[in-house]
Amino acid sequence: MLYYLFEYLAEHFDFPGENLYKFITFRAGFAIIISLVIALVFGKRIINYLHKLQVGETVRDLGLKGQKEKEGTPSMGGLIIILAILVPVLLLTKLNNVYILLMIFTTVWMGMIGFLDDYIKIFKKDKKGLKGKFKILGQVILGVIVGATMLWSNGITVRVDTVDAQTWNYDISKTYNLEYPVNSGKEKSFSQVKTPLTNVPFMKGNEMNYTRFLPFLSTEMAKKWVWIIFIPMIIIIVTAVSNGANLTDGLDGLATGVSAIIGATLGILAYVSGNTLAADYLGILYLPESAELVIFAAAFLGATIGFLWYNAYPAQVFMGDTGSLTIGAIIATMAILLRKELLIPILCGIFLVENFSVVLQVGYFKYTKKKYGEGRRIFRMSPIHHHYQKLGIPEAKIVTRFWIVGIMLAVITIITLKIR
Repeated sequence: MLYYLFEYLAEHFDFPGENLYKFITFRAGFAIIISLVIALVFGKRIINYLHKLQVGETVRDLGLKGQKEKEGTPSMGGLIIILAILVPVLLLTKLNNVYILLMIFTTVWMGMIGFLDDYIKIFKKDKKGLKGKFKILGQVILGVIVGATMLWSNGITVRVDTVDAQTWNYDISKTYNLEYPVNSGKEKSFSQVKTPLTNVPFMKGNEMNYTRFLPFLSTEMAKKWVWIIFIPMIIIIVTAVSNGANLTDGLDGLATGVSAIIGATLGILAYVSGNTLAADYLGILYLPESAELVIFAAAFLGATIGFLWYNAYPAQVFMGDTGSLTIGAIIATMAILLRKELLIPILCGIFLVENFSVVLQVGYFKYTKKKYGEGRRIFRMSPIHHHYQKLGIPEAKIVTRFWIVGIMLAVITIITLKIR
């Protein structure tokens, strides 16, 4: 909203710095400040209100040190994160941008599903919360919408060489000439196309088209039916990352801190993908209009850091499913929109390990129970952060070490942009 106000003022009035709002970096920095202020100022009020409503966490006795001390801590704190994201995004971004509209939808949609789950747990006194099938359904719907929009929206395109566009018979939405390399005086023709291209880490060429998974079809038929591969892939990613964030939210500040690190990395990826010079230098796909995602990532970073003020050990509030399902879906959707979804196993390695620890634990327990008559365990407890608690490691130290690993994974993710 402020973007359009600044645009109007710059058009009708002459004042110093009138075009400052056009810079992505300025709006991103402003977004971090606004989201931080909202999380810090309004966060306390929301926590007090949750206390007043007696929206306290019911803690199951898992035999973990310090567990009972968390009894009664307000949950549903994800409302703070959602508010701190949406306000600066609505104020500072171009609201007619498809990327931003998808991210707003993702935030609101998964926020409602998480809120409903927390509401059933807390107010209806049903510890199971929203049935798992309804959570999965919500994630599937989000995946379908994101995948379908990427395939068929005219607002989401990739810049490719015009010769390649014609060779592969892409749907060309715009063609133009640019100096290439920059300032060389030589012009080259580029086209903006709708295509299921994505970046592939560690590979020369760094690009993959999902139509390659349909080699038995002609080029035209593969383009027509690529959604059979693409949309299920998006659904799997959204579901896995969202549930991974949900499982990681088991220690004070763990999911929040890890998500902040991932959010900062996604902001960098959004900047280089939406900047033609950076994209050309790194040899990655240039995504026109995607630079607005830098502002969303900045708001996400500010919101998670601001929430960490209250969520760090000992936590004054828990994010609940309202927050964990939402931040997981935001991370997955943004990575997909930036065509960096194949980097998720590295960037979201913490979420991946948390997921696998539960799958391995449950699977091995069922297998051994069937084979030996008694269930055996790989870990002392899953998700894996509880395993370390059982080993006697203090909660704050576990969280800090997970953050350090998260930073290492983020650095590796960024390095992959240049490693072929």
